[in-house]
Amino acid sequence: MSDVSITSDGPVTTITLNRPDRRNALSLEFMNELIDALNGLGRSTEVVVIAGNGPAFSAGHDLGELVGGEAQFFTELFDVCTALMETIHRIPQPVIARVHGIATAAGCQMVASCDLAVAADSAKFATPGVKIGLFCSTPMVPISRAVGRKRAMEMLLTGEPIDAATAVDWGLINAAVPADELDDHLDSLIAKILRFSPTVIGLGKAAFYSQVELEEHDAYELTKTVMADNAALPDAQEGMSAFLEKRAPEWRG
Repeated sequence: MSDVSITSDGPVTTITLNRPDRRNALSLEFMNELIDALNGLGRSTEVVVIAGNGPAFSAGHDLGELVGGEAQFFTELFDVCTALMETIHRIPQPVIARVHGIATAAGCQMVASCDLAVAADSAKFATPGVKIGLFCSTPMVPISRAVGRKRAMEMLLTGEPIDAATAVDWGLINAAVPADELDDHLDSLIAKILRFSPTVIGLGKAAFYSQVELEEHDAYELTKTVMADNAALPDAQEGMSAFLEKRAPEWRG
């Protein structure tokens, strides 16, 4: 049984973390498989869902690999982990985390790295590395950008989990719903995204991550060029014409 399960339903591809016996722990091989899966998405895929099989979304790194490891291996492991999170941002498709259980350490990092995240209201999120002497330094990168400094530091310094309602309040995830409503909520969110041009969605996603950490002037310098290029695209011209003509647009992609 593969550690990564990939299924497609029309324009939606679901990548399922499939190491339930290890609580979907992110081993080096597993992360490389996930990178390959993300990079291998075809043009027909417009939305990507990352889900987990078993009791957990992901419990983070596979500690069995870390005990007794050598410095060279540790460097490679965290290089690949960083590449995985950056790949989630780099691909043009929106990536949505479907969180049904715990997401801790690098698993929480993956949730924070996804463009959107929805969770069962029973899910929990934590960066507990401090408890085992391994501070969650790489998870802090997307988490601090999602929830802010004080809240990120509370998670990092205490290692204590937060519940799904708190994760929504803090901005780590978009929504928390009863477990039996999770897929319906996810489908509704996906349907809203699929109404629009995938070309424009991809352009906008790339621009978002390029500008989000820039100073205001530099962000405007970047995005004014993006908008000018966007306005010239066939889908933009079609969308604006359709609005003026009071009809549904026909996206060309």
